[in-house]
Amino acid sequence: MRQRVVRVALVAASVALVLLAIPLAVVIRTSFFADERGELERDAMATAIRVSPDFTAGDPVELPPGRSEGQIGLYDTTLRLRAGTGPGTADPATRRALAGTVVQQSADNELVSAVPVSQDERVIGVVRAAVTTRSVWNRTLAAWAALLTTALIALGVAILVARRQARALTAPLEALSHTSQAIAAGDLSARAASCAIPEIDQVATAHNLMVHQLTQLLQHERDFTANASHQLRTPLTGLQLGLDAALTTPGTDLRAAVEAALDQTRHLDNTIDEVLQLAQAQPVNGTGASLRLVGEVLQRAERRWHGPLAKDGRRLTLVFDRAAAALPVPGRTTDQILDILLDNAHRHGSGTVTVSLRDLGSALALDVADEGKPTLDAAAVFVRGATTGPGSGIGLALARELASVAGARIALSGTAPTRFTLLLPQSGHA
Repeated sequence: MRQRVVRVALVAASVALVLLAIPLAVVIRTSFFADERGELERDAMATAIRVSPDFTAGDPVELPPGRSEGQIGLYDTTLRLRAGTGPGTADPATRRALAGTVVQQSADNELVSAVPVSQDERVIGVVRAAVTTRSVWNRTLAAWAALLTTALIALGVAILVARRQARALTAPLEALSHTSQAIAAGDLSARAASCAIPEIDQVATAHNLMVHQLTQLLQHERDFTANASHQLRTPLTGLQLGLDAALTTPGTDLRAAVEAALDQTRHLDNTIDEVLQLAQAQPVNGTGASLRLVGEVLQRAERRWHGPLAKDGRRLTLVFDRAAAALPVPGRTTDQILDILLDNAHRHGSGTVTVSLRDLGSALALDVADEGKPTLDAAAVFVRGATTGPGSGIGLALARELASVAGARIALSGTAPTRFTLLLPQSGHA
């Protein structure tokens, strides 16, 4: 592209110089010949004034010296050369001047100016001044050479300026191309820089916006995959273990095992709905079937997590009063957040896990506490990917996202021991 810009500028400069130089060359030629004719006429007139009328009686005539490249001569009425230089017999211009008019003529490679010499309103002779056209052409060619030199210098300057401007115009586009190549190679952090050229900056801004949106979309897809994997792994494991236990344990109540499996599958279905809802960034509808009594939500969570915690020799305790347990909350979202907090206590905590419910009037507070201490500070604990244990660092970040979509809030409210608090606004107090 840089070469194209230079070529375009060079063609434009060349056309402009040609359109300027050709008329100027014509003007120079016309002006030089016109000036030379004017000089010849002035020389002839100045000589005619100094000619004495007595030359007709045979007196000698002294003419002023003419220019070195020209001729000046005095002719009498018989058309013979009486003084100066010139052809021996008068030429046609000199003959016409005997009629009493100034005559200018170009003939035989000469410029001629003939001026009559008068006495008592009678022509007594003619002064002829002449110069070869070669001398005029020499000066014209010298002027044309100077004009051509000037044009070439101007063209050279135009080329230098065009190359500089081409670099200034193409460098941002080349940088934008390199940025696009880096993005295509996988560097989604690459961004086009500003160059102070409005049109190119507009393209760079649109490019950066497009890359930002694509990056967000890709991150959204990655988060969705990670969220789905994180949330489905635990209930699937529980479902598998429950079914295996029902098959391998003699005397197991198969109906109870099937009912438990169905309950797990319903929980899996709710989990999928919640992850999809989070991926679409849709707010949770706080009315209708999505609401469930918080007491039921806690009891379902106890049934899901009592076994895994007991297997490790740990207890799960619920603390709430009946009045608070009868209040409605977004059931599926609260289920998912409780699963994340209980899974976090199971993986990273120690001792007894206590789930407490408090009625704050405008909101319900669900506390999930264990007897361990957090290894991350409050600012980093909800950052996606931040973990010091075997986990992936997704759970708590996902819990905060789920809470945000539901209009709730979650925070690390205690560190000795660890306690997370989920605040669920009540209807009319969100």
